[in-house]
Amino acid sequence: MTTKPSKSLQTFPNPAPQRDYHIHLQVPEFTCLCPLTGQPDFARFDIDIVPDKKCVELKSLKLYMWSYRNEGAFHEKVTNTILDDLVKALSPRFLRVTARWYVRGGIYTHVVVEHRKRGWKPAPRVDLAQFDVAEPTAD
Repeated sequence: MTTKPSKSLQTFPNPAPQRDYHIHLQVPEFTCLCPLTGQPDFARFDIDIVPDKKCVELKSLKLYMWSYRNEGAFHEKVTNTILDDLVKALSPRFLRVTARWYVRGGIYTHVVVEHRKRGWKPAPRVDLAQFDVAEPTAD
């Protein structure tokens, strides 16, 4: 069986829907085409998710990201479309897509887009630094 690019994002049930937790995904080898020149554009994508009822299946995400390889699109459009497609598939509590586009003509471009589920409020951050204990020193 041959693996092919696909726009289909598969999901599975969140194994811990009772709590907020953070999933961080890195896609270091994203490629699409510049819509003006047809030359390849390269980026690293970071995807941060606080899931609700569903999580994204990673092979389908890989094939989804691969599907852009021969498509022409501006950085802003690609980043927003990826966010929209993930939100549609997952209905997450929170989702952030950060695209770090590699240098082109001397310019780096970073595009950050976010989605927050209506009414979702993150739990307060727990600061564990207060529990750091200095190692005893030998006198």
